[in-house]
Amino acid sequence: MNYAPRLFASAVLPDGRVIIEGGEYNNGIKNWTHKGAIYDPVANFWTPVNPPTGWTTIGDAQSVVLPDGTFMLANKCPVPCTGGTIKAKAALLDAANLTWTVLNGTGGYIGKLDENTEEGWTLLPNGDLLTVDTYICEISCYTPNGMNSEIYNPITGVWSSAGSTVVQLWDSQAACGEATKYEVGPAALRPDGTVFATGANGCAGEPAHTAIYDTTTGTWTPGPNIPVGTQGTFNDMADAPAAVLPDGNVLIDSSPGIDKGPSTLFEFNGTGFITIPQPGLGPAVSSESGRMLVTPIGTILFIHAATTNMWFYQTSGTYQSSWQPNICSSCFPATVSVGGTYTVSGTQFNGLTQGAFYGDDYQSATNYPLVRITNDQTQHVFYARTHGFSTMGVATGAEIVSTKFDVLSGTETGPSTMVVAANGIPSNVVDIMVK
Repeated sequence: MNYAPRLFASAVLPDGRVIIEGGEYNNGIKNWTHKGAIYDPVANFWTPVNPPTGWTTIGDAQSVVLPDGTFMLANKCPVPCTGGTIKAKAALLDAANLTWTVLNGTGGYIGKLDENTEEGWTLLPNGDLLTVDTYICEISCYTPNGMNSEIYNPITGVWSSAGSTVVQLWDSQAACGEATKYEVGPAALRPDGTVFATGANGCAGEPAHTAIYDTTTGTWTPGPNIPVGTQGTFNDMADAPAAVLPDGNVLIDSSPGIDKGPSTLFEFNGTGFITIPQPGLGPAVSSESGRMLVTPIGTILFIHAATTNMWFYQTSGTYQSSWQPNICSSCFPATVSVGGTYTVSGTQFNGLTQGAFYGDDYQSATNYPLVRITNDQTQHVFYARTHGFSTMGVATGAEIVSTKFDVLSGTETGPSTMVVAANGIPSNVVDIMVK
C-alpha cells in the first residue's frame, strides 16, 4: 500500500478490527496523507480504505468511535490554514463496506466555530464530544487568549458552546514572540465525571494552565498550573500523552516547551500534581513522541519514539467498587468450549472513560470490554477475543450492555473463573467450566 504513517488517527472498532487513517508523515515524508487501512486480527490482513470523497488530506486528524459504534474522523488542513475560509468537516465510516458519509458545515457538522486543526475530542458520558478550540478564526483568526470550548451532539449534528475555559489552554506563542504552533494538551475524562484539560500555551518562563470541566453542571474552573519539570523550568502539554489510572488519577507527560526536553511525568489527583519516579528518557526527549495505553490489569504502558525501551507504570491507588463492570448473574455461559463464541452481558463493560488521551496526533482509547479467563488449578491467565460490543459509550451506568467473546486455542480446560475488564478495572468474578 506504500503506507507507513506517523502521527495518525486510529481506533478499535466494535467488530474487533483496527482502523488507521491519515498521517502527518508517510514513509518519513511530511505530506498529510489521505491514505488509510483497516486490520482484521482474525484474517491477519490489512485492507486499504479509500478517503472520504473530496478529501485530499487527512494528516494527524482526531478521531473517535461514537457510542453507537460509528467511527468518526476529522478533516483538518495543514498549518497554516486559511483563516475563516475552510469550514470544519468530519466523516462517518460505514465499517461494513468501508464507505464514508461526509459531514460539513451545512449538514451533520453544523456550527463549529473554528477549524479542527490540532484539537482533540473527548467522549462524554452523555455521548457528546468535548473540544477545546485552538483557532478562533470565525471571530478573529489566530487571536491570542482565546478560551472557547465546544460540544458536539452526534444525534443532532450540531456544535454548541461549552463555555469559556476560564484560563487559556491552547498555544498562541506568536503573542510571546515565538514560533506559533497552535497546539493544545489532552483533555481526559475522569471517573468522577470531570474532564481534566491541559494547556500548551506556556510562554518562556511562564506556567501553562489546566482547566476542569464538570460534565454535570457544564461549567469550567481553573486547575493547577503544570509544575516545573526536572530541568528546573515550567513545563507544558503541547503535544503530550495522558492516561487515566484505575484510581482516577491522571498520568501526564510534560515538556519545557514544544519539541523540547527533558520531559517529566506527573500524576494529577483531582486537586494537584504528585511527583512520581521518572523512567529516565534522556535530556533531549520531549513529550511529543510519548505514547500511553491502559493495559488490561491497570498499568500504563508508556513508550517513546526516541528510545527503544518501554515502561509500565503502576500506581499505589485503586478503583472504587462503583466503577467496576458487573456481570449479571444469569448473563454469562456456565460452560464454554475452546473455539466457541459466546455472549456475556452486564453493566459498565466499557468503563467510565476512554482510558488514554493525546488529541490529534494519535488515539489509543480502550473503552471496550476484555474477557479474562483464569484456570483454577494452574492460575494461568487467558484472554478471549472480544468483538460485537453493544455500545462504545462510556459511563453507561445501569444500562445492560454486552460483548461477544471467542475462547481461543490454547486456553486451558477445566474449572475456571472469568471477569470482564475495562480500562484496567475488573468486574466481579464468575465461575465457568472450560471444555
